[in-house]
Amino acid sequence: MGHTITIKELEDAASIMRENILKLSKQTLIHIGGDLSMADMLTALYLYKIRKDLSNHRWPGRDRFVLSKGHGAGCLYLAMATAGYGRIEEIFETYGQLNSRYGMHPCNKHNPGMEVSSGSLGHGTTLCSGMAMAAKIRGDRHYVFSLMGDGELCEGSVWEGAMTAAHYKLGNLIVIVDRNKFSLNAGTEDEEQGIGLEPLAAKWKAFGWNVMEMDGHDMEDIVKTLDSIPDPASDVPTVIIGNTIKGKGVSFLENQASWHHGMLNDEQLEKALSEIRAARKEKGE
Repeated sequence: MGHTITIKELEDAASIMRENILKLSKQTLIHIGGDLSMADMLTALYLYKIRKDLSNHRWPGRDRFVLSKGHGAGCLYLAMATAGYGRIEEIFETYGQLNSRYGMHPCNKHNPGMEVSSGSLGHGTTLCSGMAMAAKIRGDRHYVFSLMGDGELCEGSVWEGAMTAAHYKLGNLIVIVDRNKFSLNAGTEDEEQGIGLEPLAAKWKAFGWNVMEMDGHDMEDIVKTLDSIPDPASDVPTVIIGNTIKGKGVSFLENQASWHHGMLNDEQLEKALSEIRAARKEKGE
């Protein structure tokens, strides 16, 4: 698809991805809230931005992507399948089953096109700093992308990676934060959660990063932001704070810590799908 895909096509693809996330949550336990919050951003990355060669998954010129919030595997699998890596039908048939390549967390051993396995939170910046540094040493000009949850920013390893990337001038590293303002069981700024993240943009700036912000549910804004990231030969790593809503698109899931993960029953699925489809129809008119 590449850069020929339109904003409307990206919006429709993200909407259909949300439907598939909801259907998947009917048959198995997934991290539904965070999957829905990052659906638009992953759609834009895989269908629009990331350079890839589906005939050669190890093409040296490809952009690299690491899902630091590995519990969002369901959304990642669906995004990759939509982009041509595997079949969506296989995800529904085997997700979470013994010996399935679609486990509860991403595994690169059995998924061509997936760079690394992930799931232990807070490793995105450190892993990707190493990958970006290796690319710089080789003289490669591809990007290394990582999508992180905001809850995992409480991990110290995140900031170790942030310091490393700034020190070694890794301008080919792009971190996207799914800023839905929720972690496992509470809002990131709630007193019962503990240490708050704000002022988040100022923290990244203090660590020497180029900071960008976008509406993580506005496809036009997402594409515009991705088009504005510095050249991979630049000297300053970039973080994009994607402001999102946990459970986006379904009224009874939005901003509900209780839906960090879960399964929908028949009635809930029908209501959720009707809301997603109504929103897509309204947007298309």
